Amino acid sequence: MSSRKESLEAFDKLLTIMDELRVQCPWDNKQTFESLRTLTIEETYELADAVLDNDLPNIKKELGDLLLHVVFYAKIGSETNDFDITDVINSICEKLIFRHPHIYSDIKVNSAEDVEKNWEKLKLKEGKTSVLQGVPKGLPAMVKAIRIQEKVAGVGFDWEKPEQVFEKVKEEIAEFQTEVTANNTAKMEEEFGDVLFSLINYARFLNINPESALERTNKKFIKRFQFLETEAKKLSKPLKDMSLAEMDVFWENAKKID
Repeated sequence: MSSRKESLEAFDKLLTIMDELRVQCPWDNKQTFESLRTLTIEETYELADAVLDNDLPNIKKELGDLLLHVVFYAKIGSETNDFDITDVINSICEKLIFRHPHIYSDIKVNSAEDVEKNWEKLKLKEGKTSVLQGVPKGLPAMVKAIRIQEKVAGVGFDWEKPEQVFEKVKEEIAEFQTEVTANNTAKMEEEFGDVLFSLINYARFLNINPESALERTNKKFIKRFQFLETEAKKLSKPLKDMSLAEMDVFWENAKKID
């Protein structure tokens, strides 16, 4: 692996390239915080996909893309004298030291859970008025639910045992089914949301990341369905002309080769 000296030299090279591109490249020159925003989100999801697939070469590539974005934002900030890459790095260093008093001070912790609880208390000391203040509004709903539950659990607002959460799941499903039977569309949506929220909470107690679990199922479904499409093409028979029983044969075969 690279030495610290080599890493610093590589980072300096990236900063130099960014300086040059900002001046010499018409595309790089016209970018703003706002124009980079959607691209940054896209790069983040590409990294998340690579992580889920355990695709190490692509993890390396996507990390590079994200690092470029960090340097890009810092470069734009430096042009208005608001902040530069040094400010960005110093800021995160200060935050890490402040939020790890068990490393840089005399606070004692016994587990990762203790660390998380201390984080939430420290965040309130930083001026936040709510433990939920740091949950980005633009997060996808499932990821937002995960973060909400993790944050309130960090200050003790949580169930004690997984069994209690599972009982809540069953309770929410029953309430949802009641509204389905009554054909109450508005309440059905509300109760369905409660079902999802409780299932996400249950997954947390089982140390399952529900977003990753669902995405793995998405990928599995796509793979199986594309196998079905390929087999149908071999028969020169469009899927819309096949019976469900015929398609199910291919689906079961697809499950065997997962």
